[in-house]
Amino acid sequence: MDALGLFRASLPGDKDASKVEPFPTTSSEPADAEAQRTELHEATHLYLPKPTPLCISLDSKTRFVLEGDEVDLRSVYLAWVHRELNIPDYLAKFTDLNAKLPADKQARQLSFVERIELVSWLEGSESSDLVKPLEITADSAAASGTVPVVAGTGAAVTQTSINGRPVKVIDARLQAIYNGERKMGDRNTILRGIKPTDFSHVRKYRDLFMPKKSKDPKSGQLPTRSIPPGMPNKGAVSAKRVDPIIMLSPSASSLLRMSNIKTFLDTGLFVPFSHPELANQGAANLLHLTRPLKQISEKPFRFILVDSPDQFKTEYWERVVAVFTTGQTWQFRGYKWREPQELFSHVLGIYVGERGLPVPSDVKSWGSNVKTFLVDRWDEKTHGVVDHDTRVARRWKDREVVEDLWRTIESSMKGKSLWKR
Repeated sequence: MDALGLFRASLPGDKDASKVEPFPTTSSEPADAEAQRTELHEATHLYLPKPTPLCISLDSKTRFVLEGDEVDLRSVYLAWVHRELNIPDYLAKFTDLNAKLPADKQARQLSFVERIELVSWLEGSESSDLVKPLEITADSAAASGTVPVVAGTGAAVTQTSINGRPVKVIDARLQAIYNGERKMGDRNTILRGIKPTDFSHVRKYRDLFMPKKSKDPKSGQLPTRSIPPGMPNKGAVSAKRVDPIIMLSPSASSLLRMSNIKTFLDTGLFVPFSHPELANQGAANLLHLTRPLKQISEKPFRFILVDSPDQFKTEYWERVVAVFTTGQTWQFRGYKWREPQELFSHVLGIYVGERGLPVPSDVKSWGSNVKTFLVDRWDEKTHGVVDHDTRVARRWKDREVVEDLWRTIESSMKGKSLWKR
């Protein structure tokens, strides 16, 4: 049974009169599905309303393959219903679901790129590198006994199935070769997209920046290219300093998220990440922060703060100077170094916890390059109803923690050649 294909066919289109979506249920019979409709963590089956009402087990494996493993229908449905959520909100839903499921039924986390690929295919994309094609091979046709087979020839033949529809039967060895092929495009689809673009207007700038070189009749030497007024001299060698990167934990249990990290590191004030007034609830997935590090450079550094490496290039990992962690190893799945001991041998680790609560044992076991910092617990009665200056005065210990944290980052950066003077 093609669970992924059936799920895609059951999704309502723009022209459908009834917008009935698939929903989780505890019933294996379509007639009882609506009466036994429930939450995803309690459900055993997924009800598909069309083309024929059907209930499929949520444990069914699909053709959506990641790292050689077929992703189950439960994980596919979770990614689909939360397709419009950003990365932290999706991770919160994922963590909450797995906390309510037994170990053998837990969903698989999809990265941002994997979710985009899956949603695009479910919405009608013709092909995807992560969706295994569904074919009728010679072996399967012979097992079913419905289609004559020409085996061992390495050629495709067209036969007739029971319903009278033509079915392509491919030799199993030839199909194995087809599965290794990669679809390529021409220069129009790769360089210009589906609509060709006219770049002829660029020619008028050619003589300005790339004048034709001709020898001087007197000296016989090639003339030097003149620099237009107001344009920088690109011939001069300049060493541009790259911006260091700080990675945050996307865990829902982390005290510091994209909504409150800038207030903490920039102004030395800790506020809860979910505070309706003091936290920046609309924070993006990438932030910038400027901080002077006098022991390294007189010019302040501009730090980049992110909570996911989905858009990382390989060379970006050399610029990562600190990784905030909560002690959960799933945070490192998309990292260059997935094992905590290996990761923190290259990058400084930072754990920020609440004073009075124990530090996770995993954090202690990851070595001396993971530093621990503790902040006082937030009290809304004491800290939330006063003005900014009074709040800063009452939480003066936060400033001490932040300065100590920056000194640790600066000391770690001094040991790397990329950040030396």
